[in-house]
Amino acid sequence: MNLESKWLEDFSALAATRSFSQAAERRFVTQPAFSRRIRSLEAALGLTLVNRSRTPIELTAAGQLFLVTARTVVEQLGEVLRHLHHLEGGQGEVIQVAAAHSLALGFFPRWIAQLRNEGMNIATRLVATNVGDAVHALREGGCDLMLAFYDPDSAMQMDPEIFPSLHLGQTEMLPVCAADAQGGPLFDLEGEASVPLLAYSAGAFLGRSVNQLLRQRALRFTTVYETAMADSLKSMALEGLGIAWVPHLSVRNELARGELVICGGAQWHVPLEIRLYRCALVRKANVRLLWRKLEGGVASSVG
Repeated sequence: MNLESKWLEDFSALAATRSFSQAAERRFVTQPAFSRRIRSLEAALGLTLVNRSRTPIELTAAGQLFLVTARTVVEQLGEVLRHLHHLEGGQGEVIQVAAAHSLALGFFPRWIAQLRNEGMNIATRLVATNVGDAVHALREGGCDLMLAFYDPDSAMQMDPEIFPSLHLGQTEMLPVCAADAQGGPLFDLEGEASVPLLAYSAGAFLGRSVNQLLRQRALRFTTVYETAMADSLKSMALEGLGIAWVPHLSVRNELARGELVICGGAQWHVPLEIRLYRCALVRKANVRLLWRKLEGGVASSVG
């Protein structure tokens, strides 16, 4: 197999832009020349990497997996050159983490602090995003690690051989609402009246488990607000507008101060497992070192 490094950079540019013309402009070549280089890469690999029938273009399943390798090779070459020219500057040491919004705020800072307290002086770059975008970034090499809640029903449709994961901690979603004048819950889940619900919007990752619970418990409710973000639901609950199911790690402080109260017993709680994911195709030394430490029991936390 005869591969040229410039083809890998071409392919990375195409994946980033999803456009042959834009990628060619970024790589300072004409579009016909750029297209020939991508076809040469596919011929060398014996694989179809790009679905050209879609606009914008899409990567095939093989293309998504190869992109991880392409980006890793390009990055490693860059690190070697920076080192040889004494221009390293530490960029190669940064671990890029994509995390669900609630974990980025409620879990990540404590977890990183714990890692550093245990001797893992790693530099990280965090991107808070929704779960779908985080999965996409991990699949295509846009991040080194992904921090997310585990979904046992779908497992996020990722092959565990290629995308292994580690258990980092356990938390739960709690039904919370503002307190009344006596410090009790403003709304009652066990009452006969319909309650105002602050809900996750359709397709939201956390919403699936909540909706399943509501169906099982046959709760009478009226939806008064919808969003995909747990922290937005928390803000609305603080204003006394209804009941929201929010991860415990996101409302720790508000519960301690009495600004929010739990308005249902254990039967209304939804368990959540926190997991860290990586791509086995990525060979970054600092990622592998961190993974080995975590497998050895370093910095497993409870949210």
